[in-house]
Amino acid sequence: MNRPEPKDKLIAHATPQEAGDTHGPARLTHTQIRAIYLGLVLAMFLSALNQTIVATALPSIGRHFGEVENLSWIITVYLLTATVVSPLYGKLSDIYGRRTVILAAIAIFVAGSVASAAAPNMTLLIIGRALQGLGGGGILPIVQSVIADVVAPRERGRYQAYMATVWVTAGVCGPVLGGILADYLHWSAIFWMNLPLGLIAAYVTHRMLRLLPRHNHKHHLDFFGAAMMMVSAVAVLLALTWGGTRYPWFSAEILGLFAASGVFAFIFSYRLTRMPEPFLPLSLLANPVMRLGTASNAAAFGANLSMVVFLPIYYQLVHQLTPTEAGLALIPSVVLTTPGSVIAARVMMHFNHYKWAGTVGLCIAISAMGLMALKPDMPLRVVIGVMSINAIGIGLIFPIATVAVQNAVPRHQVGLATGTVNFFRQLCSALVIAIMGAILLASLGISAGRGGEATGAFASSAAAMGGAPADVFHWVFGTSELFLIISLLAWLLMEERPLDGPPDDAHAADPANTERPAI
Repeated sequence: MNRPEPKDKLIAHATPQEAGDTHGPARLTHTQIRAIYLGLVLAMFLSALNQTIVATALPSIGRHFGEVENLSWIITVYLLTATVVSPLYGKLSDIYGRRTVILAAIAIFVAGSVASAAAPNMTLLIIGRALQGLGGGGILPIVQSVIADVVAPRERGRYQAYMATVWVTAGVCGPVLGGILADYLHWSAIFWMNLPLGLIAAYVTHRMLRLLPRHNHKHHLDFFGAAMMMVSAVAVLLALTWGGTRYPWFSAEILGLFAASGVFAFIFSYRLTRMPEPFLPLSLLANPVMRLGTASNAAAFGANLSMVVFLPIYYQLVHQLTPTEAGLALIPSVVLTTPGSVIAARVMMHFNHYKWAGTVGLCIAISAMGLMALKPDMPLRVVIGVMSINAIGIGLIFPIATVAVQNAVPRHQVGLATGTVNFFRQLCSALVIAIMGAILLASLGISAGRGGEATGAFASSAAAMGGAPADVFHWVFGTSELFLIISLLAWLLMEERPLDGPPDDAHAADPANTERPAI
């Protein structure tokens, strides 16, 4: 049973796990929380936009530098660096405060943008993009941590849904804006525009985050442990990126990268048991909600992101769409994750028991993806409808899983936990995409080229197949189905801990009504 709170207040209550946290959150009004959130939106949009805006400008960049074989690294290096620094930023924000660290992240991102725009060759452009990733990779986990600082767990899903809307908008606008800037101005304008936008984001963030409550927890930062984890992650991501494309899967280079990743992971694991305050505290890793919630979130996110990568190829090979038509056909699969996130937010606000929404969503997604795996040759309009249903189902799991993890850890570890969740989401995405890519390449009997060469190789192989190119995608969609099932199993095993916080507005309006519906 939850007691009603005054309607003009939104109190971020301490969870039972945070009973030892002596620095409780301040009381903030809805207006103050909205101001803090709006101060973060531009920074978040900037980070999300730069994961997709470069894609449509790649041909222009390749022509400018006369170099095609390394084009994919312009995107890959950003994802690599952004992935490995997520836990580090979470820990730093727990130590030095959210505002200081997110301003540093924006500064690094802007510096990387300027370096990319002014790059005289492909090598320096790739280095600039790596610097961009080092900054951009810290923005999302800190934004999620700020929301956890000022919003009660029960209300937090609403803001997670708003975040999903920002990411969907960036995902839809990025490729279109990148193409327009490359066609009508110059490809470097994609990076130069980040300079004024970044300065505005830094100013607004600096001003609005003054309202943020401070949690002064002294920590020791294990730089060596962080370095070991990052080197291990980079090695495995390079292996997953290069395997089956640049080098054969069982080549000495790929096996060496996997072995190096294992060695550094062992050193990191050994250090966890010896340090008084390791980079990833054992108490955090031992938390079953943290483990299972992260696993469910990562598997579902990997299955979803892989469809963003491979559905356009499917549309072109199976339904003979042009690249532009394939991009338009993809939009419903991207946009409709937002309604699912909004529904999940409402469930967390109005019901004591919230896991059922994630269970329903994953079951819907599994059913839709199973149909795609069984009948990949369905008519185009049916495929778009099925994938739209899949998107709505997957959208139900993301905000609930993130909030469940944040709700289960002490307040002073929220930043680290959020960064860790994002780290494993990206790592799992790379794994799923690598598996699907290997399946697709092996089925088509080609070795993928780089940049524009890959499209021609796919097209010529599809033409040579003649009869049923849809058969290639049985196992591609089946892989996504497998990871969705893994997500559901982890979700069902995860403990459902009560979300603390004020009731919804309808209940708050009636002080006599102190009961909440339970499902």
